[in-house]
Amino acid sequence: MRSLQILVVDDDDADALMIEEALGATERSATVTRVADGREALEYLHREGPYTGALRPDLILLDLNMPRMDGRETLAAIKTDDELKAIPVVILTTSGAAPDIVASYQHRANAYVTKPFGLDDFEATVRQIDRFYREVAILPRQDD
Repeated sequence: MRSLQILVVDDDDADALMIEEALGATERSATVTRVADGREALEYLHREGPYTGALRPDLILLDLNMPRMDGRETLAAIKTDDELKAIPVVILTTSGAAPDIVASYQHRANAYVTKPFGLDDFEATVRQIDRFYREVAILPRQDD
């Protein structure tokens, strides 16, 4: 087992904090970086602006509903970029709407998970995502 580099893209401070706390409570704590919207995520992923020293994430947890550049646009940008498209992206959002689910998979999301409402369920869900990508899935090797 190894620790993951996880990029959380979510404008909701409370949700981002719950994600960070759930990931920090795991046996091998993930290194979590949070950005608040899609534009900031792409700056991070391309190591632009304040993110010139950013580490490439092993996994991206992406909310759909955000200002400036939403998760749908961000997912499409990531999955059409040859440098980024191999990074697994899990949509973690409150929306359970069928059009959002279908569109996310059409844009090559690796998974679609709705955020549970209770704190314990929310944290358990985040830990399950972490455990799957840390213990079960085989991820692409880091080039840098």
